[in-house]
Amino acid sequence: MTTPITTTLSSKTKTVTITRGAPTIIIGERINPTGRKQVLDALQSGDFETVRRDALAQVRAGAQILDVNAGVPGMDEVTLLPRVIKEVVSVTDVPLCIDTANPAALAAALQVYQGKALINSVNGEESSLTSVLPLAKQHGAAVIALCMDDNGIPATAEQRLVVADKIIERALQMGIPQEDIIIDPLVMAVSADGQAGAVTLAAITQIVDKWGLNVTIGASNVSFGLPDRTALNAAFLAMALHSGVTCPITNPLEPALRSAVLAADLTLGHDPYAARWIRDFRSRK
Repeated sequence: MTTPITTTLSSKTKTVTITRGAPTIIIGERINPTGRKQVLDALQSGDFETVRRDALAQVRAGAQILDVNAGVPGMDEVTLLPRVIKEVVSVTDVPLCIDTANPAALAAALQVYQGKALINSVNGEESSLTSVLPLAKQHGAAVIALCMDDNGIPATAEQRLVVADKIIERALQMGIPQEDIIIDPLVMAVSADGQAGAVTLAAITQIVDKWGLNVTIGASNVSFGLPDRTALNAAFLAMALHSGVTCPITNPLEPALRSAVLAADLTLGHDPYAARWIRDFRSRK
């Protein structure tokens, strides 16, 4: 394994560092209208109280970074995303992960964000590389790199590493430092492909062994279409942390997922004297 790399993100007043060998950094996933009708309805009606409430709840539950998505069908994301970011910043000081596939909305959001943001995301498609990487460089932002390209999501771990190599090399050529690149090897549903989880875990290992970069995943994708999703998500998340994931995008309000992260950190030696594990247990009692 190569030497672990530290990624630093910040808000106006708070800095968060992500590195292998340290406690896992949770990126809260809930400020997203996709799959969450409550958030969708609130944003469509111009009600931002749900967003503010979700932001506070996730931070209180242990999220150190918040993913912010404002992709609402029929609404102007270029206007809406900066507004949502301002609402989140009004109630919490954690760094933000700006989640959009719209380059114009990304540019508008980065313009109003005070600090070093995380961009979610760039991929290996030429259109994505040429539109997202310059914005990351211009604003000094870190970026999540998805292991997919114009041919879709590769079927094997080795092919996903090839895509990661391509994105990393292009980012480095752009002048984006290696520590500002976080890789997402992509999690697919095991209900559709029984080997999907194993392929992702293998890709994580290969990426870490070659580059030492920080790695994120959207862990809940693994259980799509299956019953008892939380148990499956928690088990997969713990295995992913062992493989090298350092900053998963997940739901900190789900006790089983939070416990899986804390248990993995403890057993991997990232929680000296079990201090965080005991503190969490006492807070729940």
